[in-house]
Order: sequence, then structure tokens, then C-alpha cells
Amino acid sequence: MIYPTIDQLTKGEFNRYELVIGVAKCARIVTDKYVAMRAKAQKMIDNRETEKPLSALIDPEYKDQKAVKIAIAKLEGGRFIMRHPVEAAVEEQN
Repeated sequence: MIYPTIDQLTKGEFNRYELVIGVAKCARIVTDKYVAMRAKAQKMIDNRETEKPLSALIDPEYKDQKAVKIAIAKLEGGRFIMRHPVEAAVEEQN
């Protein structure tokens, strides 16, 4: 991964190992969303609710790119936010 750099993604708050874990968790969320979209589209096709092909019913962002690349883009764009586990635990208690 050349761009974005680790410092750009983490803003100096996380090391590269924490970044790998964060990207992996985000990629799992992206994959789960893709699977849900695909299942919904397949159900619509099976029930003859649409004449569109399966590929037309899935968001192009999710079907045309790898989950890790999408996760990195979402982290960079601020749509996913990484937090330290201790900070997250404190936020949940309040």
C-alpha cells in the first residue's frame, strides 16, 4: 500500500499493526454488506420482482472493488473511524 500512507490513515494515533486490525474489521463490515445486497438481489430475481440482472442490483462500489480497498477508502474519507479499545470502553460506560 503506497497511498494513502499509514500516517495519513491513522493521523499518528495508531501503529501499523492496529491499522491492519482496523482495516480488517472494516473489510468484514464491507463484505457483510455486499453479501446482504447480493442475497436481497437474488431473492428479488427468484421472486420475479425485477427483470434486471444480478450485477445491476448491487452497488457498483461494492461489486467492482476488493473489500480491503473499499475499507481503506472509507477510513481515509472518515466514514469509518478507528478508536483505541480503552477509549471505546470509557465511551460505552458514560
